Amino acid sequence: MEKRLGKGLGALISEDANKGKERIERVKLTDIVPNPFQPRKRFGEKKMEELISSIKEKGVLQPILVRPAENGYEIVAGERRWRAAQELQIGEIPAIVRKDIKDADSLEISLIENLQREELNPIEEAKAYRELSDKFAHTLEKIGLIMGKDKATISNSLRLLGLSEDIQHLVEEGSLSSGHAKVILSIIGDHKRRKIANAIIEKGLSVRETETLVQKSTNKRTRTKNIKDPETASLEEELRHKLGTKVIIHHGKKRGRIEIQYYSNDDLKRLLGLILD
Repeated sequence: MEKRLGKGLGALISEDANKGKERIERVKLTDIVPNPFQPRKRFGEKKMEELISSIKEKGVLQPILVRPAENGYEIVAGERRWRAAQELQIGEIPAIVRKDIKDADSLEISLIENLQREELNPIEEAKAYRELSDKFAHTLEKIGLIMGKDKATISNSLRLLGLSEDIQHLVEEGSLSSGHAKVILSIIGDHKRRKIANAIIEKGLSVRETETLVQKSTNKRTRTKNIKDPETASLEEELRHKLGTKVIIHHGKKRGRIEIQYYSNDDLKRLLGLILD
């Protein structure tokens, strides 16, 4: 299954259709339910209007992909076409029925379809990767192989889920880009992050301008606090290099702590493996 997924959704559908393993059927809209693993939660109004207009004129030309479900079928790919057909009150649409698609496969195919069409916002994408990791025990390497991305890209995407929900919402709605979000992640403390996020929106700052603003803010705080001694800074850098993640050493008068950041269950297991090895 993984090998075929790597070729993309179109290849997956055409291979089986051409081999005659499955046939295209006409399925009643009332017999179809949405995919519970659909990573996309926001359906753009403009694109939906364009699709509805196209289907009204030419009909549903590309079949959706479904799998058998209780009392009907469950969508694996093509939910927008199904929603558009509902708006037009079309009685039935073409569908390829696949009986061998498991839950994890359903999420993988939905992810591939949406990413190929560039229809997922950065938070939806990150949440889908987290679901593959947490619910289906996929490693970052496996997710990267399925999606055609390297492990670092998947890890950086998952980092966005370390933002507070209100800032995640700003990314989801497009007020902040993923580039802005990554800069905000470099700031410690939700209050400071919100302050920078508000400044980005109010002033229309670019990612580069945001980096400059954060750097100036950091330098200002550094001048008003005790500068971290070179030995501690060196130890932090050594730990960051060894563990492959952000590490902060906090010194107190009588005690201190080491803060090690991780971004998914898989990332935590990786770090524990390095520490306990």
